[in-house]
Amino acid sequence: MPDWSTLLIFLPTFFAVSITPGLCMLLALSLGMTIGLKRTLPMMAGELVGVAIVAISALLGVSALLLAQPSLLLLLQGVGGGYLIYLGLSAWRRSGQLDAGDCVTEVSPRQLFVRGLTTALANPKGWAFMVSLLPPFIDHQRPLLPQLGLLLAIILCCELVCMALYATGGSRLRRLLRQDNVRRLHRLSGSVMLVLGVWLWLS
Repeated sequence: MPDWSTLLIFLPTFFAVSITPGLCMLLALSLGMTIGLKRTLPMMAGELVGVAIVAISALLGVSALLLAQPSLLLLLQGVGGGYLIYLGLSAWRRSGQLDAGDCVTEVSPRQLFVRGLTTALANPKGWAFMVSLLPPFIDHQRPLLPQLGLLLAIILCCELVCMALYATGGSRLRRLLRQDNVRRLHRLSGSVMLVLGVWLWLS
């Protein structure tokens, strides 16, 4: 296990990284606005799985392969960005109510899980931070698995707390706007998705 001084440095460092607006946090905000905090949980689960894969890959050297073969990372970014742009355009075309009958509520938990997983895996910021931040906190004189397990638990807790904060903010905004501004709410959410998709393509 890492020593306590290492953990005391790692925890605030990674929490600061997590709370910074990025693809996953803005996705949580957008979904919080359209479907609420509770329905956003499957997306959060998918994002956490994706973050865990990225963190483990960063330590196992998969990130080095992606850096050596930029076309693979570009492919991930292109697919993820295109998917988010599609979701954003769909939200702009949506004009129904937020309650029963609105197609956004018909998105299955599995689709939300895949959305979160795809966003986390295609997030260049996530790869960059994991590659640069995680290895320095590993003590190569100690067993790897206990250290990885503890650091990964901290990472996932930080990500979950931050996504919940963003989704809660979106959910509160949803309640403020739901009376007379349903179309505006969908367009705001769709605009966030479009920005995320273009961000991925330009990263």
